[in-house]
Amino acid sequence: MGDTSGDTVWLFDLDNTLHDASHAIFPAINRLMTAYVARVLGSDEATASRVRVDYWQRYGATLLGMIRHHQVDPADFLRAAHDFPELADMVRVRRGLVAGLSRLPGRKILVTNAPRDYALAVMAVAGIDRCFERVVAIEDMWVHGHLRPKPDRRMLRRLLAQIGVAPHRVVLVEDTVSHLKHYAAMGIRTAWVTGFLRTLAPSRPHVVPAQAGAARDAATRSMLAAEDRQHVGHTAQERSVTLVAAESQDPSAVPVNDGAGGESNAHTAATAPQMQPDHTPRVRARVVNRPGYVDIKVQLMHQLLRQKRRIGS
Repeated sequence: MGDTSGDTVWLFDLDNTLHDASHAIFPAINRLMTAYVARVLGSDEATASRVRVDYWQRYGATLLGMIRHHQVDPADFLRAAHDFPELADMVRVRRGLVAGLSRLPGRKILVTNAPRDYALAVMAVAGIDRCFERVVAIEDMWVHGHLRPKPDRRMLRRLLAQIGVAPHRVVLVEDTVSHLKHYAAMGIRTAWVTGFLRTLAPSRPHVVPAQAGAARDAATRSMLAAEDRQHVGHTAQERSVTLVAAESQDPSAVPVNDGAGGESNAHTAATAPQMQPDHTPRVRARVVNRPGYVDIKVQLMHQLLRQKRRIGS
């Protein structure tokens, strides 16, 4: 676990915080989730995708809607959505990650909304499986018979009580700004990791339209605009840290948050597109400002090590 000295307890997210999940894993999760919903509904993927959007709008996650309306087994859903035989080829980490974690003083705990087997497999591939004293996965986030994944405060309060740590001693290291906002109100210090923010988060589904090419992208953008009007608070938070996948093919169409939903300090912009191996352009998110509830903003682990004094660690 490296340096465990000091009073600070670091709670680390996994995907897009410690490794680049936007590269291959997040798109695969979206496809697998939609395919699972289609199997349960006995529908085509376009219908399943629209149901996913509806559940995401109403409950904040596809899984919660599937549990409520279709009585699916959460473990089965998560296992199907994280089935990656080629995981070793999908995980991307930056050099120096293990050294940075080992040198960071304080206790380190991984807290992820992903299933445990997936989290442990990613950690093993990344070589960080010995850097953490504990892994808190989504299977551990049941509170009084209800699944309470991040950013639920009840789940985190229970975790802090279990490990005997007061909130002011905790630093949450996350890529998802809405999670940081929820937990900062508990007195937890926050570190926002922006180095891997690029595309759609796995919990945010998008409709699979019947059209192709430019018409398909236009239809998807139209659907997302309608979704934002219906659920502006949540989508504004997510839009403030990530680019919509359908618009990553069109740099001129990348939205910039206008401050709705209390995120006026967190804007995103697009850099020049890069070419992926299949010759389609990739657009990275460039996060410009730091919201007031974020104590420090970093891109990579070595920056977290340098800035730890700014949050009293």
